[in-house]
Amino acid sequence: MLSRFFLDRPVFAWVVAIFIMLLGCLSIYQLPISQYPDLAPPMISITAMYPGASAETVENSVTQVIEQNMTGLDGMLYLSSFSDSAGTCRMELTFAPGVDPDLAWTKVQNKLQLATASLPEVVQRMGVQVTKSTRNYLILV
Repeated sequence: MLSRFFLDRPVFAWVVAIFIMLLGCLSIYQLPISQYPDLAPPMISITAMYPGASAETVENSVTQVIEQNMTGLDGMLYLSSFSDSAGTCRMELTFAPGVDPDLAWTKVQNKLQLATASLPEVVQRMGVQVTKSTRNYLILV
């Protein structure tokens, strides 16, 4: 009986379907996402620039210095680094799930302050950027 009603009135069926989808899109912002577990562990990215330096020079004078100072951070699972011929050093520090990203960011900043004095002058002038990053792409699905 209800199916016959919607089959006889296809425009009304479309309006109801669109209305239900709009309600779903609007209500998604009201869901308590904080109660769900993290899909990906928190990550901190470090980026340093050494203009004009080769990848090997960046690796030896910037990447290794920062890596040595980052060892022993509480909750850090692993560290991956990349140095390229454009003079860029990129590092990603991955922390255990449940570690507060703000606290991890502060600890990385403190350790980086200790390493700054050992970095080349050009890198110190350019600055080293520390950012919080995440790979929670599944949250969009």
